[in-house]
Amino acid sequence: MDTITVYTDGACSGNPGPGGWGALLMPDGDRDNATQLTGGAMQTTNNRMELTAALKALQSLEAPSKVKLYTDSAYVSRAFNDGWLDGWKKNGWRTSSKKPVKNKDLWEALDAENERHNVKWVWVKGHADNALNNYVDSLAVTAMEDYK
Repeated sequence: MDTITVYTDGACSGNPGPGGWGALLMPDGDRDNATQLTGGAMQTTNNRMELTAALKALQSLEAPSKVKLYTDSAYVSRAFNDGWLDGWKKNGWRTSSKKPVKNKDLWEALDAENERHNVKWVWVKGHADNALNNYVDSLAVTAMEDYK
């Protein structure tokens, strides 16, 4: 099974507003052989862009892989690490306060990719001293500019 290190980030100007996402995929953690992915949307939210970045990165992997995915989104990392996603599914895609889960379409697709791969979800502090997180942030912001 291949081992891939992934950094993802999303950006949005206004919430909702134009948004972008970026991902950096490094086979065996090798920055020199990394693949960059970017995209965006005209009218979206920051959370949708964060989810999309992780989803597109995982979908781009042809074979099931061992993935260490870094995100500065507590929304994304905690859904997997703190069991939120499992709770939402058990509750018929409702939150603990009985409200429908936002971005269900993306969560379902991301859940399927999480099942296909062996993913370790790692939260990193955004806009801090993590050079690769800052790099994917710049990818997301640049992609967002294309949708303004």
